[in-house]
Amino acid sequence: MKFLKNRTVLGVVCIALALIICFAITPLFNASKSSTMKIIRIKNDVKIGQEISSKDIEVVEVGAYNMPSEVLQKSEDVVGKYAAAEMIKGEYVLAAKISDTPASENAYLYGLTGEKRAISITIPSFAGGLSGKLISGDIVSIIAVDYKEKGETLVPEELQYVEVIAVTDSKGNDDETVTVKPDGEEETELPETVTLLVTPEQANILAELETEGEIHVALVYRGTIENAQKFISAQEKYLEELALKNEKENENTDKPEIPQNPSESEIAENNSSENNSGESAPENNSGIDKIIIDPENNSDNNSEMEVTSDAESV
Repeated sequence: MKFLKNRTVLGVVCIALALIICFAITPLFNASKSSTMKIIRIKNDVKIGQEISSKDIEVVEVGAYNMPSEVLQKSEDVVGKYAAAEMIKGEYVLAAKISDTPASENAYLYGLTGEKRAISITIPSFAGGLSGKLISGDIVSIIAVDYKEKGETLVPEELQYVEVIAVTDSKGNDDETVTVKPDGEEETELPETVTLLVTPEQANILAELETEGEIHVALVYRGTIENAQKFISAQEKYLEELALKNEKENENTDKPEIPQNPSESEIAENNSSENNSGESAPENNSGIDKIIIDPENNSDNNSEMEVTSDAESV
């Protein structure tokens, strides 16, 4: 190792190392710092659960040095997905912050399209909410006590078949949420409200009942989605018929009829029909169609169940 003590040799070695650093290592380091890449950046603030559109993002070119590998670089990997976390303008989109489906918390609220409403009603008592046995997907009837202050307890025809989308306790937790105490035991909370998926007309009636009356919830059906849809379709059909009836009544009210004397032929025809029948024609009372559930299509029931318009099972 005597040559290391030679100053000339040491000087040559130091010069060689300096040349390697200046002309080899430094350019590579600078090249890595100056390299760029295209990434996806948030253009508008995005709330959790919101579907991300092309207007919410932008493709920008930034330095690749120290860029996390989780940053998404293609717009097709982001557009049409849902925000799993809240993102603000200028933030890079990470793979962990997007999801193929809406956020699991309150996911049922992200499916609203504007045609229907989600409204919650208070469960007045333990029995009034079916003793805490209601779950999302149930078809229920809303029983109004002292309906419109007439002293009658009945099920309004507009609320014969309504879908439950959530059952929530006093702390705002849905029935699927499990709260664990510090000692490791699960904490059970009784339901306080039921959230229903309804039309705007049904929402108005429920809001009125919530304020002025007492509500009880009666379970009509629990089972497959296909069978549950039969009840919802029957209720929607009745609401459409009721809307048409009200529209015709309003038109008749706005346009007063001018009384006309019947002709002799009309009088003779009316007298003939009354003599033949002996009774006047019965009125056509519209109502919700009866629904019969095929037990083969309902895995939760072993016998056939007929549901009448008054929401009672036979």
